[in-house]
Amino acid sequence: MRPLPPMPHACPPDDAAAPFADTPAALRARGLRFPERVEVSSPVCYADELDAAYREAGDRDALLAALNELLEAERAGARITLRSAAETDDPALQRLVTDIHRDEVHWCGVLIDAIQSLAATPSTRTGAFYERATAVPELGARLALLNRGQGWVVRKLQALLPRIVDAHIHGELTAMLVSHQQNIARVSAQQAPHGPQEGA
Repeated sequence: MRPLPPMPHACPPDDAAAPFADTPAALRARGLRFPERVEVSSPVCYADELDAAYREAGDRDALLAALNELLEAERAGARITLRSAAETDDPALQRLVTDIHRDEVHWCGVLIDAIQSLAATPSTRTGAFYERATAVPELGARLALLNRGQGWVVRKLQALLPRIVDAHIHGELTAMLVSHQQNIARVSAQQAPHGPQEGA
């Protein structure tokens, strides 16, 4: 007797995949190891890094605000000293005010450089101190007001310096602090009342 040909459903085509060929049970039946449980590592936590980045951004913003505030104050000082130097005929007083003016211009440049080194744009405003000082017509009283303004800068720098980590900016602002203290001493000495003359 001639054997019967196989039925179509008994021989799957060559390109047909066996059902459930990759299930865990099928893999074990073929002698392959299949892990019962897959360990999934937890995602890396960047919270600390993000917090540090936010703190650094906040510190940078605060530093820039302080530097721009100082720049506006120095610009006001530079303008008022230039104007005051032109209003006096006293050579010693004119020399003193001109020296302070040069200092103020110098520190404006230092502050602009510091702000630009932080990839920021320096303020172009002039501090309100200029309007206050120009409203004082008498030069002696104006110099006394200028000294109070220099004292304000000193206090600002003293509070700011401990928070500055950039060595270059810290060094420049330390020199600025010393310069302002010296100018305060010079103006105070100029305004000190003269003692009684000998033999008087």
